[in-house]
Amino acid sequence: MFDQLSDRLKSTFKGLNGKGRLTEVNISEAMREVRMALLEADVSLEVTKIFIERVKSQAIGQEVLNSLTPGQAVVKIVNDELVTLMGEENDRLNLSTKPPAVVFMAGLQGAGKTTTTGKLGNLLKQREKKSVLLVSTDIYRPAAIEQLQLLSETLNLQFFPSDTTQRPVDIATNAVDHARKNGIDVVIVDTAGRLHVDEEMMAEIRELHQAINPIETLFVVDSMTGQDAANSARAFDQALSLTGVVLTKTDGDARGGAALSIRHVTGKPIKFLGTGEAMDALEPFHPDRVVSRILGMGDVLTLVEEVERKVDKKKAEKLATKLAKGKGFDLEDYKEQMEQMEKMGGVMSMVDKLPGVNNLPPKAMDQFGDKQTKQVIAIINSMTPNERRFPATLRGSRKKRIALGAGTQVQDVNRLLKQFMQMQKMMKRMKKKGGMKGMMDQFRGGGMPGMPF
Repeated sequence: MFDQLSDRLKSTFKGLNGKGRLTEVNISEAMREVRMALLEADVSLEVTKIFIERVKSQAIGQEVLNSLTPGQAVVKIVNDELVTLMGEENDRLNLSTKPPAVVFMAGLQGAGKTTTTGKLGNLLKQREKKSVLLVSTDIYRPAAIEQLQLLSETLNLQFFPSDTTQRPVDIATNAVDHARKNGIDVVIVDTAGRLHVDEEMMAEIRELHQAINPIETLFVVDSMTGQDAANSARAFDQALSLTGVVLTKTDGDARGGAALSIRHVTGKPIKFLGTGEAMDALEPFHPDRVVSRILGMGDVLTLVEEVERKVDKKKAEKLATKLAKGKGFDLEDYKEQMEQMEKMGGVMSMVDKLPGVNNLPPKAMDQFGDKQTKQVIAIINSMTPNERRFPATLRGSRKKRIALGAGTQVQDVNRLLKQFMQMQKMMKRMKKKGGMKGMMDQFRGGGMPGMPF
């Protein structure tokens, strides 16, 4: 997300940082570039105009023009204004009500409401330790109810049954009654997708909304629709009084116009980002962290949270104990680390959050591809247990057999062994720095010690 905008802004600021002194002419030229970058990112013209005026009015002040590092001063202003534009801080779900707290999911067709309903239920169960009931009122889309039921079973969430012969209002009110009687904390109501210009469908969703009086009304929208997302949200807000927005499919959105426009246009906060297909790929939206990534400064806080939440602590402690006893780091251990990375959304998801990574050349970035991670796991799986424990035994004929078994080439096996040796060295350093805790402390301090485990 924001790849195009990030590249354009970095190029613009690089030009500013190269100047010892800024003038109004320099700043005007830079703001022209920023304006084009925002419009290309599909940010609305209204939002772009207001943003540029606010940045420019501050940037041409004497405090900036006479600064020892004027280019950095302008970047700081852009950073602060982008954060303000997107809402300044994470707006959490409000579940402070007598149970059950009802969360209402609305949006256009194809936005990913049903999947997001499952993801949100999973997030509330895993991170907030809430009991969650999912219910579908979508009586129009074939298999919509079955889809949500399957997600409920997969995620071990409670599901309230319904069928296409029932009225949406009856389904929802019965589900809320059931939750109240059974002491369930949260009810998430999935609704049918609809266009805001369809008066009959909008009347139905208003009736449904009024009948259950939800504490949270979230508008689920595909981020790749750009500024149209903001316009749709505004129309739904007029009908339902939204409390927040969930942007889906952000992993496929290189522009990010919806995230930059939606708060200003609707006045409603973005509460969550859908960041992938996995059922744990729903993250709270932190404007300051997103802006940090746009400007190439990484997002270490989110990375640390992901590591602490998703790393298998028992396996990490087992490895730490093994290393502490002087036993070597072998290929079986290496494979486990690769599998942990996949569990966290892949290597690229992690690398993307590290400061300065955007400045690496494309060839260097290619080394972090998730395809390579899967290849590493396949190669190690083709080895015998003894070969994994004693990599030094791997010679020509063995390498050929392993490459054939993994569907790769011998040079891929050689590359893996070279990477493994580098990881061995890092593990020795990790032991000296106090194990996993020491490495995590480095991350919190803004360091970049390599991979975090």
